[in-house]
Amino acid sequence: MFTINIYLKLAIIAVCFIGGGILTAMYGFGYTWILFLIGIVFLVSYILLGTVQSTAELVQRQEFEAAEKRLGLTLSPKLLYVVNRAFYYIIKGSLSMQDKKNDEAEDYFQQALDLKLPSDNERGMVLIQLANINAMRSKWNAAKNYHRQAKKLKITEQGLKDQILMFERNLQQSGTMKSAGAGRRGAQMMRPGGKRRRPKMR
Repeated sequence: MFTINIYLKLAIIAVCFIGGGILTAMYGFGYTWILFLIGIVFLVSYILLGTVQSTAELVQRQEFEAAEKRLGLTLSPKLLYVVNRAFYYIIKGSLSMQDKKNDEAEDYFQQALDLKLPSDNERGMVLIQLANINAMRSKWNAAKNYHRQAKKLKITEQGLKDQILMFERNLQQSGTMKSAGAGRRGAQMMRPGGKRRRPKMR
């Protein structure tokens, strides 16, 4: 998709309004309204779309520090068009996870989940991220719940399908390991006859 560099967009906005103001003072309104109109169009675009798309491209290239700075140029996430606002929170959540700020990441992903996402692919991506965060905290019920919601969606991206399947396998392995660990602890506490060991008398 075609995008205009954010710095160029801001420069165009400044030139249109400042240049338009100067020309209006010198020659009257005349044709200077065209400059103001162009400036308004670019300003509205900047407010409603922010820097989400160009930031997403930086994230894909794993330029995380540059992505953080670019996203910071968004005027206000509350003013963004709803879909772009959802992507804003997804990117913020992803960047927070890179910095190992899981509490912050969970909050951003939850905000994205509460908004209108364009397809089940984006919703599934958010749900599996929330599942991963809860799994890292050993909150297995919450992790399973998010994973279960993701499995119900109509996912079309193969990479995301693989992530959901891998998470399910990891959940099964974690359950097996916990069961095995509990069995070993129980075996250590019981003699072959099934009686509980008595503590040694001193």
